Amino acid sequence: MVSFLIAYASWSGNTEEVAGLIGEALAEEGVSVTMHRIGRDVLPNPRSFDAFIIGSFTWDRGATPDEVKDFVAQIGYKPNPVFVFGTGDTQFGGDDLFCKAADKLAKFYHSTYAVLKIEQSPRGAQESEVINWTKGVYTHWQHLHA
Repeated sequence: MVSFLIAYASWSGNTEEVAGLIGEALAEEGVSVTMHRIGRDVLPNPRSFDAFIIGSFTWDRGATPDEVKDFVAQIGYKPNPVFVFGTGDTQFGGDDLFCKAADKLAKFYHSTYAVLKIEQSPRGAQESEVINWTKGVYTHWQHLHA
């Protein structure tokens, strides 16, 4: 069975909500999903997963939260593939800083799939965006392993 780790950092609950939607959508595809809240949960063995999905909010003018940086260092290597999503708020820095932490993570991990960026909460039309992105992630993963 295909196994994905969904690791996320969340303070307001928005990133956690997106992670939950992603997990549900992957489970519907038959993927085994392990949820990991960065900075709170004990990290399972990263080498036991077929793919990673990492989610982060953006902090302080486009910065990646320290707990996410610590998580990256704790893994100790660059797993492949890594898919990235982020939550943010355009009222803090406009489009230039919107979900900047997610952009930085995708660049660091050389992610080959578009970053999912959600304005605050994934409710309403954004919920469909999360589900469609997740289906695309799974299809992309299948093509990588065909």
